[in-house]
Amino acid sequence: MHRIDFRLLGPLDVRVDGEPVRLGGGRQRTVLTMLLIALNRVVSVDALIEAVWGEEPPATARNQIAICVTALRKTFRTSAGVDDLIVTSHPGYILDLGEHRIDIHEVETRVRKARELARAGDTVQACALFTEALSLWRGSALDGAAGGPIDHEASRLAEFRLELREEQAGLQLQLGQHRSLISDLAALVREHPLREQARAHLMLAQYRSGRRAEALEIFREGRQVLVEELGIEPGAELQELHELILRDDPELTLPPEPQVAPELRTVPAQLPSSAAAFTGRSRELALLDRLLDGEGQESPLAVAAVSGIAGVGKSALTVHWAHQVAGRFPDGQLFADLRGYDESDSPQAPTAVLDRFLRALGVPGPQIPGDQHERAALYRSILDGKRILVVLDNARSFAQIRPLLPGGRHCCVLITSRDAIDDLTGDYDVHRIELNVLGQAEATAMLGAVAGPERIATDPEAAARLGTLCDRLPLALRIAGARLAAKPHWSVRHLVRRLEDQRRRLDELSPNEGGVRAGFRLSYRDLPPAAARMYRRLGLLTMPDFAAWVGAAVLDTDPIEAEDLIEELVDAQLLEVASGRPGEPPRYRFQALLRLFAWECAQEEDTPEEREGVLDRALDGWLSLCWVAYQRLYGAEFASLDGIPEPNLPQSLVEELLTDPMEWMEAEHSALVDAVRQAAETGRAAHAWKLALLSNPLQESRNYLEEWEICSERALAAAQRCFDRQGEASMQRLLGGVALHTQRYEIAEGRLRAALRIFDEIGDVAGAALTRRMLTHNARVRGDLDQALRDGEASLLGFREIGDARGESHGLGALAQIELERGNLERSLRLSTEAIALSRATGLVRGLAQSILRLAEALMRHGRLDEAASECDEALRIVREHGDRTGEAHILRLAGEILWRQGNLSEAEVTLQQAFTIADDINDHLLRARAEANLGCLDLLAGRDGAVGRLRRARNTFAEYGARPQGERITLVMASLTAEHPPYGPSPEELRQLLSAH
Repeated sequence: MHRIDFRLLGPLDVRVDGEPVRLGGGRQRTVLTMLLIALNRVVSVDALIEAVWGEEPPATARNQIAICVTALRKTFRTSAGVDDLIVTSHPGYILDLGEHRIDIHEVETRVRKARELARAGDTVQACALFTEALSLWRGSALDGAAGGPIDHEASRLAEFRLELREEQAGLQLQLGQHRSLISDLAALVREHPLREQARAHLMLAQYRSGRRAEALEIFREGRQVLVEELGIEPGAELQELHELILRDDPELTLPPEPQVAPELRTVPAQLPSSAAAFTGRSRELALLDRLLDGEGQESPLAVAAVSGIAGVGKSALTVHWAHQVAGRFPDGQLFADLRGYDESDSPQAPTAVLDRFLRALGVPGPQIPGDQHERAALYRSILDGKRILVVLDNARSFAQIRPLLPGGRHCCVLITSRDAIDDLTGDYDVHRIELNVLGQAEATAMLGAVAGPERIATDPEAAARLGTLCDRLPLALRIAGARLAAKPHWSVRHLVRRLEDQRRRLDELSPNEGGVRAGFRLSYRDLPPAAARMYRRLGLLTMPDFAAWVGAAVLDTDPIEAEDLIEELVDAQLLEVASGRPGEPPRYRFQALLRLFAWECAQEEDTPEEREGVLDRALDGWLSLCWVAYQRLYGAEFASLDGIPEPNLPQSLVEELLTDPMEWMEAEHSALVDAVRQAAETGRAAHAWKLALLSNPLQESRNYLEEWEICSERALAAAQRCFDRQGEASMQRLLGGVALHTQRYEIAEGRLRAALRIFDEIGDVAGAALTRRMLTHNARVRGDLDQALRDGEASLLGFREIGDARGESHGLGALAQIELERGNLERSLRLSTEAIALSRATGLVRGLAQSILRLAEALMRHGRLDEAASECDEALRIVREHGDRTGEAHILRLAGEILWRQGNLSEAEVTLQQAFTIADDINDHLLRARAEANLGCLDLLAGRDGAVGRLRRARNTFAEYGARPQGERITLVMASLTAEHPPYGPSPEELRQLLSAH
């Protein structure tokens, strides 16, 4: 069962198993708040209306309340699987909490127990429970909500909170904690100057701290406020305390014996203060809560190890949680900064930490053994049977931690480290928490907590960008927020502009040589030389993620060694694993700020020649593997490409990587896009355009066309800047292909003709042949079959001239399609058969599927429907094996038409709908129009409404994309078929008239 936590002690917040639940607008939140403050009691609809709208509700108010309740029920059903949380009960609704939790009840339970313990004389535990109860407030109760009953409840809870603070202070005074109380009590008195109890506690704390004059002044100020504002004198208790202080009455001194557990001479409370702007981390806090799930049972020592990069908030998380649960450890809390990563100090030795812990536990110095093992044994003996929380912050190694671990099962240990300390797992039941950067909303909230929420709220777009530039790293966010707080004349957008400059960003976030850069430097400083060199060199690349083979390329080393070095960087929290499912090679990535730091280190430590060589080797690696992958998919259609290096990797690894060339390209897609961009920006035009060209199979089959068009434009510009004519022509042709795929035929024609002129000028027969083949397709879809035939025959001659059998296969297939559309079925069948034979002989997988598709269509037109269906099945198997969704959609559309001609209308409809859906997904407008035309005629046969509308949409799409003749031909063919199967539809002439209507 999912557990819902309702939190009212602050802004309304609802969580299911620790994860926040997104509630609706203000009305829903008000309704839920009303139900929560009247928990397990009926709230009338009239009361809800008044809370939402006040005295002037709309006429539809009752209906809108019902809508709000329905929406809330749906929210809890979806997020927590509960249907009975909000129950209708005359005259309104009731929220039945059941096994779920609300923070107000949690506070009341702790306070009730604390008061019982205080009456029984256990002041230490009572005080701890008050601390735990008060820690549940996250701000002003019901903050952001309003409405009569809600306002009353908010006031009640505010008063309750003040009472608890005063009650806790009284217990702390009994425990002799007067010195540490003064600053908190002084703030409380300033905030609430009329509260006499708080003033009395402050006077007593000051008196016991030797500050008698200040205590008397606090009384004088309080009397003046009461007289001036209320016209009354202080109460009897405050006046009596004043008299006692005036005469230094012995009654004000502490009891002779401190109230501590008799078997523990000192109760350590060593936790540092919790971070003031702590934000988010609900999931991680819930994971830490599970440490205590087995409390009171026969369970092993509870240990949590929190790891993450420098500045991610490991210490803040553990200290925050430790304060939340401190009350559950009545025997104290021990804290040690082990300085595992400290620029100015060496790591703390366990012997020194044990000395401090033993002294904190009440062991006199002379009784502390000198030997580390003896100290550890004494430490474990003292902690045996005790409930103590031990926080070991900033640990470096298992050897540093092990002597500090208690032996008893009643204690709890929190460890933070940048490294995942693997040695822990063998001997302890460790709860591992890998801490990542904050989410976008949490990052914005942290900026607001430091800089002020109003400041951040004035420009949410700039605040979101600021969070991104800080990598949503808590340390960076705190520094950015503090800079805004210190510069009230700066806008958020002004700081964003300063951080946009990558070369200045770490400077902005590293004030006084500290901050983000200092934290990163500590991790980098401890790397072995080879791992440090790998880190610097990978930082020179800008792709979003990469595989381990890239490390081998940049370091020019063995792939296994490269992978080991990369894993060292992962362990050091300088890299992270981006993905890696079982059976698949992992991919790695940088956090943006860590990449910037790696780049800085490379500028400082590597020569310009070394840095240039890194990028050259990386780009050569992608280029060589893309070339091998392309040849396996398409063959040597670009045989005129030269300067392609051989893969500088073991052949066995190349085979492993390219087992499925298309899947490898898919995995490398983002890296390839960035490789083209980086190559173009650094003047490596040949790398840029060749990578763009050789990645084309992926972009076409997986429909990355929009992104690849931008990428190819960059490569084209780079080639033009370098006067690389072959590169310019190749990119014009590639961009023409993108325009073809996106049905922008005029643009395609211009791009392709420009490419052809250059290829002819430089004598590149292969490039010209391929360009003419693409012009063939462009002319055909536009209905100019004569031009298509001329370009197609010229293309075929070019492929034959250079002996490119795969190119010849494509050329034969293109001519087969033209002859099919010209009505020359016999010649189309012959050409398709030749293309298939060549494709099989040369291993041209994608070309084979296309040729089989053309053969199937010719067979269908010939009336050989069973043969056509069999060929479709074969083509479908091929494209599905290779993830070619475009090919799959084309084949399904033809298969649907064949089924229709066979009279199997129901299966035809299912198949055509599949084709339509895929065409819609990949934004192939013409293919979608063909499928819709087919489906429209099926609707016509079935007598369904909307059939003519479908046909009209198809006709209009063909006209819009310059393929009107094709559209008219398809609709006429479909119309003629409708007359062959009862019930009869409109005649072809009637259908033409319908299609002409608007």
